Amino acid sequence: MAESPSTIESVRKWVVEHKLRAVGCLWLSGIGSSIAYNWSRPNMKTSVKIIHARLHAQALTLAALAGAAVVEYYDRSTSGSKVDKYANQFLAHPQKD
Repeated sequence: MAESPSTIESVRKWVVEHKLRAVGCLWLSGIGSSIAYNWSRPNMKTSVKIIHARLHAQALTLAALAGAAVVEYYDRSTSGSKVDKYANQFLAHPQKD
């Protein structure tokens, strides 16, 4: 019988297939939770609350992009397709005119 993939492997595969969707969902959840947190603090102006929410979401997006890059690097280093090998060979020996 074939083993079912682990949860981490399933998440990794989904992130590889849906990179932008994963980053977008993380951004939306980050800005939503940051706005909810900032709105619970009554002594701040509305403009400051929005600025803080944007900054938190921006930091979370950068972290998500870095995580997606790590997943992509790991996926490419373990799979090693022929197309990548051809591209590396072509880039290693540029043609001279």
